[in-house]
Amino acid sequence: MTRCLDCGAERLADQCPACGLTSAAAEVVLRRRLMQRTAFFLLGAVIFVPISQLYAPLEIDSIFIFAGLFFFFVLGLGLLIERRARKRGEVEALKRIYFGFIPLPWLLSGLLFINGYFDRAQPREHRTVVVEKFYMRGLVRGSRRLIVKSWREGQRLERLAVDRDDFDRFERGDEILVKSQPGLVGIPWVYGVYRP
Repeated sequence: MTRCLDCGAERLADQCPACGLTSAAAEVVLRRRLMQRTAFFLLGAVIFVPISQLYAPLEIDSIFIFAGLFFFFVLGLGLLIERRARKRGEVEALKRIYFGFIPLPWLLSGLLFINGYFDRAQPREHRTVVVEKFYMRGLVRGSRRLIVKSWREGQRLERLAVDRDDFDRFERGDEILVKSQPGLVGIPWVYGVYRP
């Protein structure tokens, strides 16, 4: 006994008793739905990048590593479903997992936006020193980081996402003033970088 690729109902014959689609038609419908939801996922992933720069969390590098691994995992899962659907194999469990992951980039983008935009706490000031500068070319704008001595307990260094002006303005060894905010949902983020 197999399940319909479209609706997931159990079927004994080639035509599904629940939705009325044959195996071939259900495959086409499933593949179309996969493409639409993957496009929605990719759009959310693209929107995540500027939102994460607008209210850059202190742990931005960890968030980007997690987001990148998650991105490739979800796309790989989508390819696995598509290959199994071509062979008319069982995809129902994988399909449910995949469709559950689709809104996560949108939710994470919204969480970072709400965390920064609605944070009304006074910025906290931290004096620190630039240890290193890091620039990596990227698809959108590139990634500029000032690596500074950490003011937080248990951390040695902080990697601060900065814009081009701040990146060019500060050099290794410069003393800087970092203003951070705790975040509405508890994700600390960088308000700004200044000269003391």
